[in-house]
Amino acid sequence: MVTPNWELRGCCNRNQNAFLITIGIFTVVILLLWRTFLLTPFKLITVFLHEASHAVACKLTCGDVEGMEVNANEGGSTTTRGGIYWLILPAGYLGSSFWGMALILASTNLLTARIAAAGLGLALFIVLFIAKNWTLRGLCIGFIVFLAIIWVLQELTTVKILRYVILFIGVMNSLFSVYDIYDDLISRRVHSSDAEKFAEICPCCTGCGWGVIWLDFFSPNSLHNSESESMSSFLIICFLIFRGMISFMFLCASLYLGLVILS
Repeated sequence: MVTPNWELRGCCNRNQNAFLITIGIFTVVILLLWRTFLLTPFKLITVFLHEASHAVACKLTCGDVEGMEVNANEGGSTTTRGGIYWLILPAGYLGSSFWGMALILASTNLLTARIAAAGLGLALFIVLFIAKNWTLRGLCIGFIVFLAIIWVLQELTTVKILRYVILFIGVMNSLFSVYDIYDDLISRRVHSSDAEKFAEICPCCTGCGWGVIWLDFFSPNSLHNSESESMSSFLIICFLIFRGMISFMFLCASLYLGLVILS
């Protein structure tokens, strides 16, 4: 049995360098193309994984998932009944970070990349039957076909890109999970976001406050709204220090564990 190289002695070999460089390139490409239509399908798949995290949390807490939506404006909703509501709500933001890490790690090996692609395809197929709008149905069908084509290319041709596709979706999901809470709480300021709903059942903190407590993202600009003006300066300093901690923690963990796997 091979002992894992937790100390990363001798880092970095060819595979480790390729792993880090590819993630760097994908990050730059995603940031440059963020506002373009080219990334829309991948943004929608991250919204799907966000909503799927709500559904998984609902089922794990003995609830029922009645439907799911993903909208063209990169929003989404999951209708549930029962379950533990205060665990279901934060599962979206935290789940996005987790799935990003899982996909990045899966890309380090062809077998795990195949498993990840098959798992994602199966999830899309299952959700196809509870989708409540045609945007989500189209997304499910489109990505199932897309993954099938990538799989065929991987197995039958010299175009070996399955691992890179899984890695790209993982990086995209990790970055989108940081942007997700900003879009909900600061950009659109809708009162239907997960954090706002969490504030309704636990009013000790505002929706913006809960979003930051989940540590996905924080912006000083949000302090201008009336809800967050009551926050103490101590909390504000803490929020600034720990902004993005959960998402970046998952991303850093995926980079470290990926290097360990490839060592």
